[in-house]
Amino acid sequence: MHTYILRRLLLMIPTLLGITIVVFTVMAAAPGGISAQSLVEGQNLEPEVKKAMEEYYNRLYGLDQPAPVQYLRWLNNISPIGFTFDQDNRVDGFSLTKGVELGTSFRYGRPVADLIEERLPITLLLNILSIPLIYVVAIAIGVHAATQRGKAFDVGSGVTLLGLWSVPTMLAGVLLIGFFASDQYWHWFPTGGLNRREALDMPFMPHWSSSGDLVLLFVAMALSVALFIMLSLRAASRWRTALMGTLGAVLGLFMTAALPGETTWVFWLLNSVVLAACLGLIGYTDYAALRTTMMGLLGAGIGAGIAVYFMQGDFLRGFLLDRLWHLILPVLCLSYGGFAFLAKLTRSAVLENLLSDYARTARAKGVPEQQVLWRHVFRNSLLPLITVAAALLPSLLGGSIIVEALFSIDGMGKLAVEAVQTRDRELVLSITLIGALLSLLGYLLADLCYAIADPRVSYE
Repeated sequence: MHTYILRRLLLMIPTLLGITIVVFTVMAAAPGGISAQSLVEGQNLEPEVKKAMEEYYNRLYGLDQPAPVQYLRWLNNISPIGFTFDQDNRVDGFSLTKGVELGTSFRYGRPVADLIEERLPITLLLNILSIPLIYVVAIAIGVHAATQRGKAFDVGSGVTLLGLWSVPTMLAGVLLIGFFASDQYWHWFPTGGLNRREALDMPFMPHWSSSGDLVLLFVAMALSVALFIMLSLRAASRWRTALMGTLGAVLGLFMTAALPGETTWVFWLLNSVVLAACLGLIGYTDYAALRTTMMGLLGAGIGAGIAVYFMQGDFLRGFLLDRLWHLILPVLCLSYGGFAFLAKLTRSAVLENLLSDYARTARAKGVPEQQVLWRHVFRNSLLPLITVAAALLPSLLGGSIIVEALFSIDGMGKLAVEAVQTRDRELVLSITLIGALLSLLGYLLADLCYAIADPRVSYE
């Protein structure tokens, strides 16, 4: 195993070189190329100033040199060992400890490392919230659908997941903003950004002017959650369905009443029927874990709403709640397609192993069904999920390009698009290098996880 890991790490070096060479060649061969003249075009400068700017760019980036020399120069900059240059950009020695330099951005005029340091935590935050949500929902739905093959939950979840997977992320983001962030419908969430300007001056945690309001909030939420969980676990299916359907119809009426302006009776009816059907299906499903979780979250929301209605003092949501409030729609937009795809993949993998010989043998020996499912079947079904997880590391860098553009979030995805649009060579090459490195590390980790999940996999 150690030899395999060392060999893979050494093979990363020529792979990274090949990827960066291809990207550099495409940029250099594009119409117009990258030159000092292209960087100062359209700025309406005086001839003397324009010439001085061209000389500055040529001296700073070596744009007046042949393309191979420019690439070797960039390669020397990102290498921890290599040649050093003086103020006139001439080689003045060789150093083993010169450090890594990603260069200076054409567009921003700032070090690329500083730009990445600013943008990367934002994209990491989005993906750290969405990726666990994707896998938890996908595994929960996919495993249960496989055990209920051909039944109502399997058919219903399959149709729903296929519908979610078919909706483009861009369309979903526009619809979420249009319905839940615009003044024409429910203005519940902000249209973009990660926080309001005034939130920077707020305390980190939420603050209530009255301790009684805080007690009321916790008591109302606790009682409501307990009531809905008890309803989920103790009530008969028909009563759960009826009560949840009625609650959905009432919530639909309240939502319609909250709309600005006049609303036709058709929308009142449609909104109530849709919410009644959705909540009724949640109450009807025989998947106890999913049903209890959904009903518990619904209870928490209703309890919080009741508490807010009866509060008397002032409330300051603080920086934390303001950031979470801004992240709800972007995280939802990032997550729905992922768990729809992974849930179908999980179902197929688990279903294949449920019908295998070793599963039937374990049942014949008297092993409980839950132990067969989770200790034997699910472990052998992890390989497809690990394969998909290999793409998670590069997705941390640029997987949220559409979402960041829709919700005006300044993350790595948006930075990559801006770099390509403005032909910012230093920024494009640095982002490509980091993305390729994360991809190769992701595939290496996936290979190691194969051996952990399946003892039959060996790299010796």
